[in-house]
Amino acid sequence: MLAALMSGQALTSSELATLAHISRPTASGHLGKLVAARLLTVSQKRRNRYYRIASPLVAKMLESIKAVAAIETPARHRPHSAQDDALRFARTCYDHLAGGLGVAIADALVARRFIVLTDEGGAVTAAGARFLTKFGIDLARKSAGRRIFCRACLDWSERRYHVAGFIGAEIWRRCFELGWITRQRDSRAVRVTTTGRRGLRDTLGVKLNFEHRS
Repeated sequence: MLAALMSGQALTSSELATLAHISRPTASGHLGKLVAARLLTVSQKRRNRYYRIASPLVAKMLESIKAVAAIETPARHRPHSAQDDALRFARTCYDHLAGGLGVAIADALVARRFIVLTDEGGAVTAAGARFLTKFGIDLARKSAGRRIFCRACLDWSERRYHVAGFIGAEIWRRCFELGWITRQRDSRAVRVTTTGRRGLRDTLGVKLNFEHRS
């Protein structure tokens, strides 16, 4: 259920029970504990209760656990499914892009010296600020609170960095807004559209030769 909510969307207990292949009462019991532990938040809308990851900090913790498991756990042979390949190619990591696509975008931004990513964090250069503004991101609109502006997030499948924080979330929002990417139903996986393929190539020089094909 936590993995499903890492899509960044709010889901009902019924939807989460279906995705986890468990009964609704069992799902409700676990969700109650996750809310009590402050890993999830819940809101009421009409007759449904919607659950979501409590904060970017919780999302970072969950993704870090996944990254550690991928690196430290001895590999076991398991044939990859089409869904596995789709997640590795492009997915949401809470509110930013991950997988091969997320890493390719990060690599392009770093190569053009628009951002700097290190183990300690991330930064946007002056040239990067101009590029991101032209791309349609309002840098002055940084979300309220203590949200990190730009940081490196270790990708569990690629084992390299993608962009997280406010900048990562805005890149995801803008790509979705432009119709460059679309969500896949009941999955964190996203699909790059034909328009998106051209846009990523022309804007950042990202060529998606490794794209998953269903």
